[in-house]
Amino acid sequence: MGAKKSSPQPKLAELQQKIRAVGLRSTSPRVAVLRELEAASAPLSHADLVDALGEEGFDRVTLYRNLTDLTEAGLVLRSDLGDHVWRFELRRAGKEHQGFHAHFTCTDCGTVACLPEDSITLTPVKGTPRAVAARAVEVQLRGLCDRCD
Repeated sequence: MGAKKSSPQPKLAELQQKIRAVGLRSTSPRVAVLRELEAASAPLSHADLVDALGEEGFDRVTLYRNLTDLTEAGLVLRSDLGDHVWRFELRRAGKEHQGFHAHFTCTDCGTVACLPEDSITLTPVKGTPRAVAARAVEVQLRGLCDRCD
């Protein structure tokens, strides 16, 4: 299930510059993947991107390789939200996409939403792994979304 589009399409030159800035070649599949992730309001799976970009002539393998390249370069975040499906989202300038942020997954319809950073508070106590204090953890909440409740 794809995410709703949230913002106007970024300019081609801006996307190409982002890709080049991390040392990658700016190719049409990479630009297309970034364009889709930029416009998405929630993380997208590889299948979501294949559905969205398959019409443009990009095959599954090309899209997967580019998702991997963009993730390794630090432009994209990859998460497994507990259903063994990798989801990808653009690393955005705001605090909510600079590493730690929680996701909410509806157990009925499968909708995934990014939660604002302030919605979850981690308070490490004695015996808590250092990763919690460093916020180097993934928080995933499951339940019914407002539409399914």
